Amino acid sequence: MPRSVSVLILAAGASTRMKGEIKQLLPWGEHTLLEDAINQAKIVSDNVYVVLGAYAKEILETASINVEVIQNNNWQMGMGNSISCGLKHIAEIENPDGILIMLADQPLIDATYLREMLKTFEEGESKIVATAYQSGPGVPAIFDNSILPELLTLQGDIGARKIIKKHLLQTKLISPNGKEVDVDTNENYLQIIDIQNIKYD
Repeated sequence: MPRSVSVLILAAGASTRMKGEIKQLLPWGEHTLLEDAINQAKIVSDNVYVVLGAYAKEILETASINVEVIQNNNWQMGMGNSISCGLKHIAEIENPDGILIMLADQPLIDATYLREMLKTFEEGESKIVATAYQSGPGVPAIFDNSILPELLTLQGDIGARKIIKKHLLQTKLISPNGKEVDVDTNENYLQIIDIQNIKYD
């Protein structure tokens, strides 16, 4: 029987390095970065949630978000706070076998990569399936239900990487092959678009 995995997309940040741009609303093909992340997630899971914080009003007015939105009023406290906020909300609704945590600003992460992670998780040999970075393991990552209580305790700007490192012996790392790049600055965004040769008006 397939294991149920819900997706939590983190999109609550203030884009402080984007020189006034709202990162989540930057164009990506025919969509925005956030919309594309949602679309990729919906290909692999029926249960997708998005955590919003900064610019939530502008994002909801502009983007087409056809999944459940979780508002984090304490988004300034950092990514760990957004993770725990999102997971508390999900826990009130459902009890999935696992949670896939991903970011809204990694546009090269696609359904193909997410499927690879899910296939590995389905094998049931690892409690965590995480993305391999040069700096260490990180998200996107899938966490077995047994790890969720620890994720719920995250606060401040300490994200899921802390939990992954704690359970490294139970973690399977997946190589992203360059798909892990994220949008941090305007220049970085333009470079990623150039890589993909994406055209938009």
